[in-house]
Amino acid sequence: MTNPKIKRALISVSDKTGIVDFCKALLEHDIEIYSTGGTLKTLTGSEIPAKSISELTQFPEIMDGRVKTLHPAIHGGLLAIRDNQDHAEQANSNNINFIDLVVVNLYPFEATIANPNVEFSDAIENIDIGGPSMLRSSAKNHQYVTVVTDTEDYQLILDELSKNHGSTTPETRLKLAQKVFSLTAKYDTAIANYLIKQSETDQKIPDRLLVSISKEIDMRYGENPHQNAGFYKMACGNDELSFSAYFDKLHGKTLSYNNLLDISAASSLIGEFQDDPMPTVAIFKHTNPCGVAKADSLEKAYRKAFSTDTQAPFGGIICVNKPLDMSTAKAINEIFTEIIIAPDYEDGVLDYLMKKKDRRLVKQKQTLPTDVLEFRSTVCGLLVQDKDTAMVQKEALKVVTKRKPTENELEDLLFAWRVCKHVKSNSIIYAKNLQTVGVGAGQMSRVDSSRIARWKAGEVNLDLNTSVVASDAFFPFADGLIAAAAAGAKAVIQPGGSIRDEEVIAAADERDIAMVFTGTRHFRH
Repeated sequence: MTNPKIKRALISVSDKTGIVDFCKALLEHDIEIYSTGGTLKTLTGSEIPAKSISELTQFPEIMDGRVKTLHPAIHGGLLAIRDNQDHAEQANSNNINFIDLVVVNLYPFEATIANPNVEFSDAIENIDIGGPSMLRSSAKNHQYVTVVTDTEDYQLILDELSKNHGSTTPETRLKLAQKVFSLTAKYDTAIANYLIKQSETDQKIPDRLLVSISKEIDMRYGENPHQNAGFYKMACGNDELSFSAYFDKLHGKTLSYNNLLDISAASSLIGEFQDDPMPTVAIFKHTNPCGVAKADSLEKAYRKAFSTDTQAPFGGIICVNKPLDMSTAKAINEIFTEIIIAPDYEDGVLDYLMKKKDRRLVKQKQTLPTDVLEFRSTVCGLLVQDKDTAMVQKEALKVVTKRKPTENELEDLLFAWRVCKHVKSNSIIYAKNLQTVGVGAGQMSRVDSSRIARWKAGEVNLDLNTSVVASDAFFPFADGLIAAAAAGAKAVIQPGGSIRDEEVIAAADERDIAMVFTGTRHFRH
């Protein structure tokens, strides 16, 4: 691959950060500069002898700048194969000058549509046409043309010009070309998804969905040490989802993929209680809560949650809905905890917790979004769905038994229902006094989940008498409800909808159990 000397540059940028200093440095290498519109004004205003693009095209910028670089004099100068005699002769006969360096960044379309009040016409005007065209032409011909889209690469170019007598290396030009096509793909994805959303006939789950992902975190490994991995942030339509948008890691070792899964699971559950005035604590292990509780102080909530299961929290994840105070931090510090997640940390708490080097401390900057699409992968494709934001209100519950739940039972039922939504199916949650007292998760049989929850309660001497039970899906047979009654439960919340509902209701009435239906299930596989 050739190593051509840069003689002529075309500069047209929306983000003008550093462009004046960059162009001044280009002049030191005797590089001729051509520019457009606002960029030209910026350069000439800084006494840089840049020339108008019209001097190359012999055609004025027209239609409010919509047409200025879409011209054979530009794209011929970018696409010509320099050591192809026919190309050289055609360029000469058509007065086309080769362009060796292109510096372009695009109209801020994504920033424009990020404004919830953006007018459609403003969004359309921020769709760049000439910029992507020049970038693609330059990147295609990167054997001869150096193309820059990122202000962070200015110094790289200047360094190479100095080292290589006014040239850049083939390796650098290839990397820059790769950045171009990644950028234009992401840009076009944002535009396409925005226009899809504007369609009045568009489905909520569209026939075609364009997603752009880029690596945010280099992972030490994936689920297991032998699996190479990276964590990618994702842009889909107006939404860009990334770890750093919602969390700051303040202390501790590099996060693993399993850590990220647990952080996502724990913060999703605590999001159910984000606006709750009562302090709430969730303790997680392997993406399942092993204890959740509410109380009038954060420390009390933690100790109640911990009492659900005093073994699983070792090396677990703790997530709270209020700023972490010192008394709660000292309680947590009694055992080893892998990760602590809080919306904030009171004075002195971080210094105290940082004494354990292996513990990760994470600040949750904002609640996880609920109005975005959720992606679940399989070996042959993706499930795309709305996030499960459904949460039944007290007045919407359907009492199906002779006995109605008491007010205290209703509070516990709604608490347990919020928790079971975040437990792997089949999910059975025993709760009492706004505390989980038994958690059964991920079993093949709902009865087995109930038995495990009951056994776990017995292990820590928690009394299930007068507790309530939440089931993420209906009881297919009465045996699950009978098992809950045998454990001491006095009220049940479940979706209903089984062909044996009447049989289950009758079993509840026989045991003086109150039962309510939500009409919504919460499978979580």
